[in-house]
Amino acid sequence: MITVDFTLLPVGPGDRVLDLGCGGGRHAFEIYRRGADIVAFDQNENDLADVAAMFAAMRAEGEAPAGAEADTVKGDALDMPFDDASFDRIVAAEIFEHLPHDTAAMAELYRVLRPGGIAAVTVPSWLPERVCWALSEDYHTVEGGHIRIYTRAELEAKLKATGFQIGPHHHAHALHSPYWWIKCAVGTGNDTHPLVAAYHRMLVWDILKAPRLTRITERVLNPVIGKSVVVYLRKPPGGPAAGTGAGDGV
Repeated sequence: MITVDFTLLPVGPGDRVLDLGCGGGRHAFEIYRRGADIVAFDQNENDLADVAAMFAAMRAEGEAPAGAEADTVKGDALDMPFDDASFDRIVAAEIFEHLPHDTAAMAELYRVLRPGGIAAVTVPSWLPERVCWALSEDYHTVEGGHIRIYTRAELEAKLKATGFQIGPHHHAHALHSPYWWIKCAVGTGNDTHPLVAAYHRMLVWDILKAPRLTRITERVLNPVIGKSVVVYLRKPPGGPAAGTGAGDGV
């Protein structure tokens, strides 16, 4: 399930890309398929082991262009082990809502992105997230869970204060919002509830088949109940020269 629009964050051979807080690796795998050099970064060793295994499987099956590199790195988003201006592109998907010091992590993102580079930041959208918090305390009090709800204006203001130029935005995954509302209503751990199980089957079917009806429905609903909001950013040009890559997006 891809949240980032790669027409707005173009990646390809010659780009070095960071997937900050990669989790299960959904964006890292797509970036690798597109031929960019990808670093999947997270503090969860189990997730990183699974991502590394998938990178190896993709190499073995020829799913990534020859010459593309894929690595995993364990570390803290507040103190990343990378030099300044190390990356041409960065994806930071659903990470800042987990961090007490979100602005410190934004400053690190800014530091490791090269001047003129672009990034995509995604967080849960305000309305769907507010409904989840209202329906379930467990949803947001679990260890490692969400500690804040962003409005897009707040997110963009923090990123702008960090130094970024703010680009376009969009919402994604509207069909996933009702799934989480149902889970919050019946218990976030109750995956066997008939409504939860039925809706989950529909989502899996939609992801695998991408039928025209659900794709159109989601596009229509995304601006209203899209589960995630995605903001595209640029670090102002200047400093070290930009490398070759897939071209400009934002």
